[in-house]
Amino acid sequence: MLYYALVFLVIALIAGVLGFGGIAGASAGIAQILFYLFLAFLVISLVVGLIRRV
Repeated sequence: MLYYALVFLVIALIAGVLGFGGIAGASAGIAQILFYLFLAFLVISLVVGLIRRV
């Protein structure tokens, strides 16, 4: 999931440089959502791992 967030971020950067504002904004929004989902899953995995360990 982090890979896809980085892909959309690169797409947003390239689109922004080329002047495609709508595509850049949409790609940046998708990248942001995927990044926050990744962080949420990471925290959940760490908590579950700590609970199973104890």
